[in-house]
Amino acid sequence: MHDLKIIRDNPDKFDAELKRRGVEEVSARILEIDSLRRSAQTAFQEKQERRNALSRKIGKVKKEGGNADALMSEVQELKDGISIHEAEERDHAAMLQTLLQQLPNIAAPDVPDGENEDENLEVKVVGEKIKIGRDAKEHFDLGESLGQMDFEAGAKLSGARFVVLKGELARMERALANFMLDLHTEEFGYQEILTPALVREETLYGTGQLPKFAEDLFRTENGYWLIPTAEVPLTSLVSGDILREDELPLRYTAWTPCFRSEAGAAGKDTRGMIRQHQFSKVELVSITHPEKSEQELERLTGCAEEVLRRLGLSYRRIILCAGDMGFGARKTYDLEVWLPGQGRYREISSCSNCWDFQARRMQARFRPNGMKGTKFVHTLNGSGLAVGRTMIAIIENFQNVDGSVTIPEALRPYMGGMEAIKPPGIT
Repeated sequence: MHDLKIIRDNPDKFDAELKRRGVEEVSARILEIDSLRRSAQTAFQEKQERRNALSRKIGKVKKEGGNADALMSEVQELKDGISIHEAEERDHAAMLQTLLQQLPNIAAPDVPDGENEDENLEVKVVGEKIKIGRDAKEHFDLGESLGQMDFEAGAKLSGARFVVLKGELARMERALANFMLDLHTEEFGYQEILTPALVREETLYGTGQLPKFAEDLFRTENGYWLIPTAEVPLTSLVSGDILREDELPLRYTAWTPCFRSEAGAAGKDTRGMIRQHQFSKVELVSITHPEKSEQELERLTGCAEEVLRRLGLSYRRIILCAGDMGFGARKTYDLEVWLPGQGRYREISSCSNCWDFQARRMQARFRPNGMKGTKFVHTLNGSGLAVGRTMIAIIENFQNVDGSVTIPEALRPYMGGMEAIKPPGIT
């Protein structure tokens, strides 16, 4: 959500900033509705004050035995007018809210201009690409050959874009999540949280998923929504709160199932586990002081990168251009892991600083030490990592000519010391 004061003070700058996000000029309409709302509010207050004054006068006239009929008639007229202005103020406030909630966050000054992913900029590349050659297989071929990645069973149970993992691959899913959680909690100081997978509409509104992305979400018949990411419940833990400054930063992590209808991804990644309706992810969320959110983004992104480093996976960090960022993001780094089976990098984590955009929507604030009043916190989120895509990367990068998959050393303690996953018949 945007600060109306900023729009009033410099509407041209606001329009220019939103233009970077692909939004046409909108400040004039915002200010028009705001002016009508404020006018109705002023008229309401003026009539309310006049009515109160007349009510006091009526009481005095009656006490003195006079006729107050004319005054009472005026009070009734004022009462009717108050109701009209009150309704006008309420209607214009709702119109303003509807308009503002549809507008994305503005991009940070250091975010490059651009309209789509083709204009994102590479920040750095880490690790050597594993070159397997022409015989490199994609994860779904390898997983099916192992007999442990069953897309037919997934379709039988639930339809397209579902999978059933079995045996060592099912164990690897759990092992990866535990490895990530241990790293983030024991070394990076995140607090592990276990959240509900079902949330209320207000929770999704606060983090910016609703109303804009309703078609990409799953909703139950009784009004609950399945979370698309643990960012939603983790960030919403501070919804409506006024924190102490010395409580900041708050750092949370959670391993949860995530559910997305992928309505906007028709025809993309129809094979394999890259784009599923249900997947699991270890999420990182930070609630910070406004002056420290930029450095917190670097820290959070570094925590996600460390998972890739310890697993021995090559990756690159890119900064998203203004036109490719998510709705609530002010600045975003994507981490893309190298997949030799596909012969390209694929996103495995997206780390964003949302500034005060989400905090305004959910009224999450803190009280600065020694100061009156409150300020909005800054919120950040990122995958640390997407578990299924990390498994995909391991399968493709550590595949062997016999169809087996070598398990990275960092993961072996979580796999009971197992060094490789082998196809049936290979010892």
